[in-house]
Amino acid sequence: MRTILLVIVALCSLTMSAKKIKLPEKTAVLAAMELANKHFIEKYPEAGAPTFVKKKRPSNLWTRGVYFEGLVALTDIERAINAPLYETNTQYLMDWASYHDWIPRNGIKTRDADDYCCCQTYLSMYLNGQTKTYMPTMECMDNLLRTPESITDWTWIDAIQMGLPVFTKLSLVMSKEEDAAFNRYAQHGWKMYHYTRDVLAGGLFNKDEGLWWRDKDFIPPYKEPNGRNCYWSRGNGWVYAALVRAMQDIMDIPNYDDYLDEYKSDFIKMSEALKACQRKDFFWNVSLHDESNFGGKELTGTSLFIYGMAWGIRQQILDSEIYLPIVANTWNAMVKDCLHKDGFLGYVQGTGKQPSDSQPVTYDSEPDFDDFGLGCFLLAGSQVYQLSN
Repeated sequence: MRTILLVIVALCSLTMSAKKIKLPEKTAVLAAMELANKHFIEKYPEAGAPTFVKKKRPSNLWTRGVYFEGLVALTDIERAINAPLYETNTQYLMDWASYHDWIPRNGIKTRDADDYCCCQTYLSMYLNGQTKTYMPTMECMDNLLRTPESITDWTWIDAIQMGLPVFTKLSLVMSKEEDAAFNRYAQHGWKMYHYTRDVLAGGLFNKDEGLWWRDKDFIPPYKEPNGRNCYWSRGNGWVYAALVRAMQDIMDIPNYDDYLDEYKSDFIKMSEALKACQRKDFFWNVSLHDESNFGGKELTGTSLFIYGMAWGIRQQILDSEIYLPIVANTWNAMVKDCLHKDGFLGYVQGTGKQPSDSQPVTYDSEPDFDDFGLGCFLLAGSQVYQLSN
């Protein structure tokens, strides 16, 4: 009798756990991604056209670069299942990249990570067999390699997402091109990451708390209103996503794992810290350790965290029993609370560097740039979709 009761309790526990997780169907995840993306493409039908937010900017700026990272992730799914929108979305990618001649914003001599963020998409398109025009990216990175002081360029943590995956992905490209010195780019990217993490202002990564200060202006004695350290949600999301993308590139290079353990260690520390400060409604505040400082739902940081956690589960780096409920509940919450019926995304904090910027963040508020938030959402969806397999 006791054995039967134990079995019943176990089965009930499993049932309750399954009900709590509610991992969405793949079709539902893809539908949400395509709805949000359709809204954007219909608003901006000319892929290469400049953006106009207070002033005219070319559409290979960082905000649009992040969007196209997400669009690559979406088209990867669509290609695998021969989805009806695959050709349309791929053509949008090609039109954008061709418009800019596959060149970083401000040319191949730029040292600003925001300028070469777009190169992630150029390289991804090459790896997908769509183009071989990676030369402008390689010339830009070669200029950085020839400039030793470029190791100190990333003075804000957003730059890690904009720049690090370009170096690792270019090493992946060069390995496929059978370049014997393919690892030179990943090595330089590591040096830049190491400088930002450990050297700049004593290191922007607080290893004790597992989170990053946005730049030197936010390290102690700077404090949040509640007296705790200031950790900006999206800034930490940028680093978290960069670690995912860098690790995936390195893992895709045969017989190569330089710096993988270091990146993985930081990723795990961040995962544990992020898990500890999630809101009860499954979102994260813009200020991770102070809900009183513009507290509330926010999509971009939340999306980047789910992107990383879902990937970490798939790679068996993170414990699925711990992180799968977080991923499932958060994705469901984002779709329910942020995605409008026409595909507009609410609760997106616009550009900035701290919790108080681009406020208020609400369901109906429009951010100054409406592209990078969508990119974050598509990246998250791409990993949740694959996790649903």
